[in-house]
Amino acid sequence: MRTVGELLRQWRRRRRVSQLDLAIAAGVSARHVSLVETGRSRPSAAMVLRLAEQLDVPLRERNRLLLAAGFAPRYAERPLGDEALSAARDAVARVLRAHEPYPAVAFDRRWDIVMANRALEPFLAGVDPELLRPPVNLLRLGLDPRGFAPLVVNLADVRTLFRSRVGRQLAVAPDARLSALYEELLEAGPGPEDPSRRSIASDADVVIPMVLRFGGRELRLFSTITTFGTPMDITLDEVAIELYYPADDDTARHFRQPAPEPGGRT
Repeated sequence: MRTVGELLRQWRRRRRVSQLDLAIAAGVSARHVSLVETGRSRPSAAMVLRLAEQLDVPLRERNRLLLAAGFAPRYAERPLGDEALSAARDAVARVLRAHEPYPAVAFDRRWDIVMANRALEPFLAGVDPELLRPPVNLLRLGLDPRGFAPLVVNLADVRTLFRSRVGRQLAVAPDARLSALYEELLEAGPGPEDPSRRSIASDADVVIPMVLRFGGRELRLFSTITTFGTPMDITLDEVAIELYYPADDDTARHFRQPAPEPGGRT
């Protein structure tokens, strides 16, 4: 098991921060940081958390630092359905509902979907049932040929965006399962060029849209991501909400039109 000093040095190097810069940010001497990293000084729990805060260490890994220093973990990890998280869970549900008729999903650090709104349901109709068995993974859903990939006109753009996002996430907080997904779905280059899968990004775009061929038309969507601002629970620290918006009027009209009733009426 690594010492707390070794772990802190690993995080400091991962953040590309010098001992002096970390010391200034944490309000301690550079010598003290050096003594902690080399194991010649045993930090208090408060000091471990202060250094971790300045290094933007995820809550899950802060618990690991505390354990390595000989202290009890500080941050709980409850299921999202736990009563203690009811207010946060209700807040997520309200955000997702309020975003209808446009799609929205909430997912965890491994991109497993924990909640979604009803606007996503029509897009799941053609997905292989195997991919819809819990936990449903958003990366696999978006990039697997059995999922949304056949619908995505600009799959090259979307794959590049996912690669960038997941790559940054792994740099911040490595995770074995997410790394495996990255290697499987994102690390390998695309196959033979398919003209229908070509990048459509242009200098005129303010954001790169995801373009779906669905219901006989092309839908252009862009997204924003929301996270909890001051989480004290590991589950909440790792939940992100992605809201999809129409990138043009035709797409907006598609989502605003009444859903067809059983029997084909609208």
